[in-house]
Amino acid sequence: MEQKNKALVWVGSAKKDLKSMPDDVQDTFGYALHLAQTGKKHLQAKPLKGFGSAGVLEVVEDDAGSTYRAVYTVRLSDAVYVLHCFQKKSTRGIATPKPDLDLIRERLKAAESHAKGERK
Repeated sequence: MEQKNKALVWVGSAKKDLKSMPDDVQDTFGYALHLAQTGKKHLQAKPLKGFGSAGVLEVVEDDAGSTYRAVYTVRLSDAVYVLHCFQKKSTRGIATPKPDLDLIRERLKAAESHAKGERK
């Protein structure tokens, strides 16, 4: 039986943020999100630290000396929720900056509320 594609739901400014990124980065993230919609996982997708087993994944892509990230969750209802797309500005380490983590947590809560609303 063919699995039906999950809907793609953009949270906050995630879509606008993605559209402002270089084309190659948009292509990589778009493909990763497409795979997520079909129940597959992009080779570069990995669980985001600090979210336990929340099913929060991030895809990291480098372009012209900058690092970009797309964060999404697949565990809510029949949709892939894109929580945050951003350019990582920190030059220290690979850790995700706290303001971005806080925003991801906030948007994950919004996505959970949205998913609950759909199930009623």
